[in-house]
Amino acid sequence: MKIRLKGVPIVVSAPSGAGKTTLCRLIAQKYKGISYSVSATTRPPRRNEKNAIDYFFLSEEEFKRWIKKGNLIEWAKVHKYYYGTPKKTFEETLKKGYNIVMDIDVQGGINIKKLFPYGIYMFLLTKNVDILKKRLTKRMTDTKKSIKERIKNARKEMQSINEYDYIVINDTIKKTLDTISAILIAEGCLIERNSLIIKTFKKNL
Repeated sequence: MKIRLKGVPIVVSAPSGAGKTTLCRLIAQKYKGISYSVSATTRPPRRNEKNAIDYFFLSEEEFKRWIKKGNLIEWAKVHKYYYGTPKKTFEETLKKGYNIVMDIDVQGGINIKKLFPYGIYMFLLTKNVDILKKRLTKRMTDTKKSIKERIKNARKEMQSINEYDYIVINDTIKKTLDTISAILIAEGCLIERNSLIIKTFKKNL
């Protein structure tokens, strides 16, 4: 499927466990013109996660070196670990005219929006908090203490929801993908994103 978007960052933020990573990867698979942004992190790999595919797994010392060298376009400390977006890949992707979908935390989303106000910013939620808790428990990667911490952080993240353009409820994968697809199609039809088409049409009238 094609969309009329070129060189646009697509940011998806959500409380931990809402499913943003899965959905972002599916978006990148569905649309030829969208690449998935692989983040860097200091958190240890989960089961079946691979370096440079799921994340760039770095030590805290390596991550801080990346910060000093300017290798990250944005970074933040979330859930006691550092997360960031590699700058070179991000900028090269946009320059080539590809869109880039990012599953990043609220701090990162707000930082990207300051740099790229023309991007598309979506906040993903589950239907209710009980579903979020169940998902965190079901994935079996977090302790009870960690789950409580993530729910606590979700309350803080919700305070920044007005920084985003859209709220998407992650009910079923199909419904959520359909909703995101509708947003991307509509965004591709915005007047401000089609200045070249309009200019060419007017010229040939």
